[in-house]
Amino acid sequence: QMHLVESGGGLVHAGESLRLSCVAIGDTFGISYTGWYRQRPGAQRELVATIISSGRTNYIDSVRGRFTISRDDAKNTVYLQMDSLRPEDTAVYQCKVIALGKEYWGQGTQVSVSS
Repeated sequence: QMHLVESGGGLVHAGESLRLSCVAIGDTFGISYTGWYRQRPGAQRELVATIISSGRTNYIDSVRGRFTISRDDAKNTVYLQMDSLRPEDTAVYQCKVIALGKEYWGQGTQVSVSS
């Protein structure tokens, strides 16, 4: 079994940065996919960025060039570096991991960006 712990959220002003972390704890064998998702107030959850086992990354258009997803395999951690934050980035951010066909979700971390 595996569980995920996110951290790094907070309240910042527009233009500032945050780095979110998603640590996988337990049996981490076979991780093939990690994604960061967010749910903005009054909206459905959306995919923000992904990184797969090959290291290939992908982003939604609204964050491309501002957010960077990366991983540290030695620490079983995936990061989301968020720069030039905007008020519309305010959301609960969650990570999802797929390992050996199973999905795991973290509890989420709140990111709030004031104008």
